[in-house]
Amino acid sequence: MAQDRAGDFDFYVLSLSWSPTFCALDGRDNRQQCGSNADFGFIVHGLWPQYEQGFPEFCETRHDDRVPRELGQDYFDIMPSMGLIGHQWRKHGSCTGLSPEEYLELTRDAYERIQIPDELDGRGPISLSPAEVETAFLDANPGLSEDGIAATCSAGALDEVRICLTKDLDFRACREVDARGCRQRLIEVPAR
Repeated sequence: MAQDRAGDFDFYVLSLSWSPTFCALDGRDNRQQCGSNADFGFIVHGLWPQYEQGFPEFCETRHDDRVPRELGQDYFDIMPSMGLIGHQWRKHGSCTGLSPEEYLELTRDAYERIQIPDELDGRGPISLSPAEVETAFLDANPGLSEDGIAATCSAGALDEVRICLTKDLDFRACREVDARGCRQRLIEVPAR
């Protein structure tokens, strides 16, 4: 879109993907994230610049489209593949106005500000409503509000938890993101 200019956005969405759901539905060929030795729970799907309505993507930037492996591998604990890191940089990071290094550092900072609720540690499959997933995050993260988070689902299972953050990584409301949350009565949270 013509309006998609690097650095021109209103806030971020930190998207935390529930890795067991991804691996069960889409990730069978992703050995790094889904192999028998992998034990990921919530991983960073991305840190996405957002407008109050809509979002920029694939912005022109003076930085290279490719993230060097020697940079990306330092983030495998939270984003476990170069494919994921590279795609997130090209589609979303390019719109932040940051360099790839700065974008990945900010992504780690955002991830580390979020407390993962103990009840969502993945020790066993559980069934919860999307609202219960969100409430667990609200209880674990003082200052996060009901209209600043959305749990999403896919094939009846927890897919992602999306948390809205200011450019300074403080919690904020985001009604458009919240409105796109899962509307199923119950969803499964598969075990790790």
